[in-house]
Amino acid sequence: MNIIIVGSGKVGYTLAQHLNAEGHEITVIDSDEEKIKDLSSEMDIYCVLGNGTSYRTQKEAGIEKADLLISVANQDEVNLLSCLIAKKAGNCQTIARVRNPEYYDEIGYIREELGLSMSINPEWEAANEMARLIQYPSALAVEKFRGGMTLLRVVIPEKSVLNGMSVAEFAVKISRQILVCIVKRGKEIRIPDGNFVLMAGDAISVSLPIREATPFFKKIGVPANPIKSVMVAGGGMISFYLAKILQDTGVEVKIIEENKKRCEELSEALPHAMIIQGEAIDKELLLEEEIRETDAFAAMTDIDEENIMLSLYAKKVSHAKTMTKIDKIEFPEVVDDLGIDSLIVPKVITGVSIIRYVRAMQNTMGSNVQTLYRMIDGRVEALEFIVSKTAKVTNKPICELKIKKNLLICSIQRKGKLITPSGNDMLQSGDSVIIVTTNLGLDDIDDILEG
Repeated sequence: MNIIIVGSGKVGYTLAQHLNAEGHEITVIDSDEEKIKDLSSEMDIYCVLGNGTSYRTQKEAGIEKADLLISVANQDEVNLLSCLIAKKAGNCQTIARVRNPEYYDEIGYIREELGLSMSINPEWEAANEMARLIQYPSALAVEKFRGGMTLLRVVIPEKSVLNGMSVAEFAVKISRQILVCIVKRGKEIRIPDGNFVLMAGDAISVSLPIREATPFFKKIGVPANPIKSVMVAGGGMISFYLAKILQDTGVEVKIIEENKKRCEELSEALPHAMIIQGEAIDKELLLEEEIRETDAFAAMTDIDEENIMLSLYAKKVSHAKTMTKIDKIEFPEVVDDLGIDSLIVPKVITGVSIIRYVRAMQNTMGSNVQTLYRMIDGRVEALEFIVSKTAKVTNKPICELKIKKNLLICSIQRKGKLITPSGNDMLQSGDSVIIVTTNLGLDDIDDILEG
């Protein structure tokens, strides 16, 4: 596909990198000459120096032949106007990043009036991911699919019944409704077969109906105490959206923010949250505000290094679940080794949402990507497909399909019923199918087959 990206900041750069790697023709528009030079030297893409809201600039970028324009500049107004011009000039599909809460509250109207194909709010998406993690405090990551199927990532404790248990035994002793889909052991990633033996310290991703989550945690010896209080360091947009999401759930939210004006804004917008003016890195303040007693701690300041240190401190003095925002550091696997529970990377969350849309656009056989998650530093994908009438995978037992290595069919949803697949099950037209794989870039359900 021919894709134009307006803006080469953190999100724009990440999108260009990922979409270029997937074989699309990428053009980036930016008014910063240094950024354009850097992109041109790093990637095999076409770059245009100019303003994305200029018809002349878009024409130079090839808007008349573009399939999609994605505008992720720093200003919402620039993104909306860029998409409006692209729609008129090239009649292509358009995606805009919209971050302002006032705009986002009216996004349905804006999207309809401007003809946007999709709008994305990185801070809102990040806050939603954090809310899912708070809902399931024992999980390192929570990926929800339609129909109630969920992927949960959890670390096997030292004295867990899973230590030394094979995946085949897991089905018998734990549950036949739950599948072990991914195992991360040190730096190694495995899509396990029945002979794989689990060990304490493994980070495993399991697919399960959401109602099975709490019983599963109890069976494997993982505490599942509900989170009743959250302390947030930093009063930015993610913190605002998180408090807004949690305000009706009974969870107490305490936000520490240095800027007085921002504290006043948050106090007015979030009457049910406690807003404290002060430096989040002030140890005495953290202790005074009872960091030792909080159930969850979210480090959401604008400085990555500060967030890491704050989360490490929270882990040291409390039993809180920690969530850490990372914007600039390019080595998340190194941060992951520090023992912080969950990393929140807005640019990656945004990128995955847009890539999911691009995958759906380019399908040719009717089966399409309904949901997509990139996990474990982007090394694994979990995808949900709808099976079409013409798909090659239909009406054959799964055990007879020549499925690619390092790929597992985790779940089948058929007419509202969830099926944990065995080798004798068959995929049928209309099924919603969830797969996990280290084979990145699948577009169609038939891509799971060899050859």
